[in-house]
Amino acid sequence: MSVRTLVKSIQDIMRQDSGVDGDAQRISQLCWMFFLKIIDDQDQELELMQAGYQSRIPKRFRWRVWAADPEGITGEVLLAFIDNDLFPALKKIRPTGQHANRGRVVRDVFEDANNYMKSGQLMRQVVNKINNIDFNNLTERQHFGDIYEQILNDLQSAGNAGEYYTPRAVTAFMADRIDPKPGETLFDPACGTGGFLTCSLRHMRASYVKHPSDERKMQAALRAVEKKQLPHMLCVTNMLLHGIEAPGFVRHDNTLARPYISWERKDRVDVVLTNPPFGGKEEDGIESNFPQHFRTRETADLFLALIVRLLKPGGRAAVVLPDGSPFGEGVKTRLKEHLMEECNLHTIVRLPNSVFKPYASIGTNLLFFEKGERTKEVWFYEHRVPEDQKAYSMTKPIKLEHLQPCIDWWGGAARKSRKETDRAWKVTAEEIKARGYNLDIKNPHTVEDDHGDPKELLAKLSAAEAEAAGLRDQLKAMLAEALLR
Repeated sequence: MSVRTLVKSIQDIMRQDSGVDGDAQRISQLCWMFFLKIIDDQDQELELMQAGYQSRIPKRFRWRVWAADPEGITGEVLLAFIDNDLFPALKKIRPTGQHANRGRVVRDVFEDANNYMKSGQLMRQVVNKINNIDFNNLTERQHFGDIYEQILNDLQSAGNAGEYYTPRAVTAFMADRIDPKPGETLFDPACGTGGFLTCSLRHMRASYVKHPSDERKMQAALRAVEKKQLPHMLCVTNMLLHGIEAPGFVRHDNTLARPYISWERKDRVDVVLTNPPFGGKEEDGIESNFPQHFRTRETADLFLALIVRLLKPGGRAAVVLPDGSPFGEGVKTRLKEHLMEECNLHTIVRLPNSVFKPYASIGTNLLFFEKGERTKEVWFYEHRVPEDQKAYSMTKPIKLEHLQPCIDWWGGAARKSRKETDRAWKVTAEEIKARGYNLDIKNPHTVEDDHGDPKELLAKLSAAEAEAAGLRDQLKAMLAEALLR
């Protein structure tokens, strides 16, 4: 049975359980079970490779002990074990010893996790299916990684859970353009399910990781934070699937809850890749962590202010922001002025409304900037939906190949060969300042449709309305005459 077929059969079993309600719960249920199997497979491999290694999970609660036997506990006994023993124990793990990070990961994953299944018999069927995947087999793990990517993609149709997922074409494009390298501190302050992290890992492994020391430097320099339990659990599992031995760097926390001024030099990073939540408001009091002139409850704006502070001199960032953030007024204006004074905002890639459908139908922008030099000019690039389709959708999503024209135009790392095209144009910092830092600058090469002279159009409209009124009067007269007969 293929991995894809196996995962589908697991989902079909879960659909029979009365306790699992909807995609988000099913994905959450799948995730904690996959997590325990993956981390136990890893532990067994580490026990063979590292003298004295011991799993941070107490023996009784290791997957191999309670789940691996297909004839093992089932029914009410299995449910009671999971609800009354397994979950409480994993929530209280004390991260101690040489591999304390792995213990902390388990505790954080189970901190707010839930077992939704109500049938112990169906639970045993799912467990037995999961046992058919060997996560120490590189080929099987890669295949499962592809399936897991599809599971994350399914979040887009799982109600509000779609906010945690950024289309992989977008994350891959941003990672490719930012070009992170092993040893550079890479931070995603709102990491969701880990899309930017996995794309960065792929990019660095393909381009720069040549020796085990490169891999160690790369893994040691990763940083991430996720506020909500479900995406945090999905992200940690994603990291394990991508060969990260200690994904404890993915913290379950709210980056914005830490006071702005408490981020010191030692906290500065080389690279930020992120899609901060947009359209939402932070809880009362969070804005007070920021200087008065940056205070707002809009999440995306607070993240932008923090990212500018977090970058080292020479550090670089790529950030997804909705139309309202770069183009609004008030605090948004002060943020844009600050950004352009502290950083070189060299590129804005404008994406069409349909990229994030069905979760959001709003125009988005990819901002690329580097800390240390003020902005002199901003290049804009307008990405368009392919000519053979009207919009992006769940069945026809954006693909990396659709962004290849922008990559071709980019002009290498130094961006020196850029030219204006029908999709690309540049605006000086002085022009932007004169516009009150409004970055809503339309493509000057777009030819507006000629709808005719407004006066003539109004005259034609008036004539048409008069003709319609005359016909209506004639109809009324005919009806009145018919009624009198």
